Amino acid sequence: MNTLSYKTISANSDTVQKDWVVIDAEGQILGRLASKIAFMIRGKHKTNFTPHVDCGDNVIIINAEKVRLTGKKMTDKVYVRHTGYPGGQRFASPRILLEKHPQRILEMAIKGMLPKNSLGRRIYGNLHVYAGDQHPHAAQQPTTITL
Repeated sequence: MNTLSYKTISANSDTVQKDWVVIDAEGQILGRLASKIAFMIRGKHKTNFTPHVDCGDNVIIINAEKVRLTGKKMTDKVYVRHTGYPGGQRFASPRILLEKHPQRILEMAIKGMLPKNSLGRRIYGNLHVYAGDQHPHAAQQPTTITL
């Protein structure tokens, strides 16, 4: 029996095949959509997934302002941030965030599901979120995926 045929092949930056995909967020539930996108950005849906390599796809999300929240989350959920100054703690509901920055609510949900290290920060660059149905990445010839 040839034991050399059982070697595990680890992906690296030269062997990774990165695709461009478009996902329409209209009518999708925020958390369920974010977990699927984080899975794709990380590359866990591929057979050559390697934990320490950026082997995920570049994901373009359109219609981010039309994402759905279930229950009373639109009014009861609170996003907390701090300005860095004393007494600078600020609170916002999803309704306020969707009015001011419609794409930020989806970006924060996905970023929270990525690893908290240098690889997670680099992988986050593969996410492109847009409020409308237009995006400037037509030159990459992305494929449309329905989740």
